[in-house]
Amino acid sequence: MNIPFLDNWRKRHGDAQNASIADAVSSDPEGAAQLLSECELLRHHAGDAGVELDDTAESLAALDQLLPRWREDPEITPWLGSDAGLYLGTVLVRTVAGAEWRLRQDGQPVVRLGSGRELDVLEEGASWAETGTPELSQLYAEFSEV
Repeated sequence: MNIPFLDNWRKRHGDAQNASIADAVSSDPEGAAQLLSECELLRHHAGDAGVELDDTAESLAALDQLLPRWREDPEITPWLGSDAGLYLGTVLVRTVAGAEWRLRQDGQPVVRLGSGRELDVLEEGASWAETGTPELSQLYAEFSEV
């Protein structure tokens, strides 16, 4: 799995060979949450469109309203989708009691709710970037009610 911010985490922790996102999630959940929230490409595109990503449900709704100009560039869409999914996860973890980042056995980050239900945020973000559905705000509403 290619998660661009992981290189930054590895540099900060000095062991590029053995450091992994699993280490970050288990040993430093706050730090891992910070890394997962970076979403640089999404923040750049949103900022250019005048949308502030402030880790709220309202910012997810604002993202849903953006014109999907990134779809014109098939190389950007997957990266933007990953960022959108990570941003959705960030909003859930920061605003829904009991929500936390977890890693599946394959190493992919998911959000686990207090109920035990999991959301594959990378898959949902990819779908949003490619087709616009489901809307990020709709996913938030569904998963914040559980």
